[in-house]
Amino acid sequence: MNQEKENNPISGYIMLVIVALLFIISLLLLIASKQPLFGIGIVISLVLCPGFFFVNPNSSRVLVLFGAYKGTVKKNGFFWVNPFYIKDSISLRARNFDSERVKVNDKVGNPILIGVILVWQVRDTFKAAFEVDNYEEFVRIQSDAAVRKLAGMYPYDNFEDNEAEITLRSGLDEVNNALEENLSNRLKIAGIKVIEARIGYLAYASEIAGAMLRRQQATAIVAARHKIVEGAVSMVEMAIDDLSKRQVIDLDEERKAAMVSNLMVVLCADKDVTPVVNSGTLNH
Repeated sequence: MNQEKENNPISGYIMLVIVALLFIISLLLLIASKQPLFGIGIVISLVLCPGFFFVNPNSSRVLVLFGAYKGTVKKNGFFWVNPFYIKDSISLRARNFDSERVKVNDKVGNPILIGVILVWQVRDTFKAAFEVDNYEEFVRIQSDAAVRKLAGMYPYDNFEDNEAEITLRSGLDEVNNALEENLSNRLKIAGIKVIEARIGYLAYASEIAGAMLRRQQATAIVAARHKIVEGAVSMVEMAIDDLSKRQVIDLDEERKAAMVSNLMVVLCADKDVTPVVNSGTLNH
């Protein structure tokens, strides 16, 4: 037997009545007749008592008799089975696992800190009980291994890998799908179903976090400057064209160059410029 099978035990209420009647009748007969033979009924009723057990909602009991798997009870209620059965309880509820933040290297070798949040539940009680030694510990270790493998598949960002379309920081949907698929394949041996898996924490390791932050800030500044210059050039071009079309002033190439220089300074400066009023001619 290498797969789960459902066991349908006897109702515990019926057996409770039978065991109680056996105990009471044997006790009364023993008192009345003083015959030790009736003590056997009392002993049998006491031996039958360990066979009673409860199954709560979304729980199960795996039944084993002298090393042989006898099935799993998944129905809720009060039951009785052979008192020599070992009745291991396995929860069927969905569980959360928030892994520790592990330090790994991404695809390009940068040290990063990464953690995973996993939602899982037991679907095959036979595999959970007998295919692995401890299924809860198995989930923890395999989750750590899956996170390490995932981090090595993608760069943290595309600073050093400009051709990377998917990164750990930007491609969360694709990365989480890959993580979930990897974990499902790993935990299938233990009868575990992965309901959801996603990255819960992601950051550069402390030794490079400061440098990477400055790099991100520099990239943002360069991108902003690029946009400012593009806008300034368009505005200067539009201003010169309008002045020429409306014939407000006749500008030669030298004056155009001076005007472009002044406008670019005004539009691209970090601080407010201070105007200088020229009280003479344009040439002085």
